[in-house]
Amino acid sequence: MTFDDLLKRAASLARPGRRAVLGITGSPGAGKTTLAEHVVRELNGTGDPWVAHVPMDGFHLADVELDRLGRRERKGAPDTFDAAGYAALLRRLHEEEDGETVYAPGFERVLEQPIAGTIPVPPTARLVVTEGNYLLLDTGAWARVRPLLDEVWFCELDEAERIRRLVTRHEEFGKDHDAAAAWVLGTDQRNADLVATTRDRADLVVPGTALPAPYARPAAGAPA
Repeated sequence: MTFDDLLKRAASLARPGRRAVLGITGSPGAGKTTLAEHVVRELNGTGDPWVAHVPMDGFHLADVELDRLGRRERKGAPDTFDAAGYAALLRRLHEEEDGETVYAPGFERVLEQPIAGTIPVPPTARLVVTEGNYLLLDTGAWARVRPLLDEVWFCELDEAERIRRLVTRHEEFGKDHDAAAAWVLGTDQRNADLVATTRDRADLVVPGTALPAPYARPAAGAPA
């Protein structure tokens, strides 16, 4: 399996007269966002964009709500997201009205907060790529998600590399090395273990050899 094979498979999901939604899942740091970004960029090319990227991360509960619920220290766990809201957005993407732009929330990594209405999905988008940890979870409101996805791919990266990338990501967004490693091996690892149990529900397991390298990103606070 190669990245080109993945592009062809993603493109084949789009059908005349309907919008398709491709889900990409995997444990934290496995390369979900990187794969989604590459697929969207390569399929859109230099022409009119017909593929949109809608991450699940925009449905993080805000810190003020996590504090109220007593869940701040578990941020990133399944019950720290608005799973029902995410499912409702996926349904709306499928049941679009002609000519209507659908707005999805984004997630600001520097602030570590969701921001409403930052991702427009125009009516010209015939394929939406969405990615997140819990697309295949079958408990609670998460069970509503899988039926709304045409396919779900599971990213499977070498475990040592996954942890290395995740620690680096946390460092890039402000944690010192010890704090980043503690979070990755604690909260993130518990979430990773849960996500791993959903692997067999995926339509396709994408091995690390088919995953593209991450884009170079500016440091937190640096000009984009």
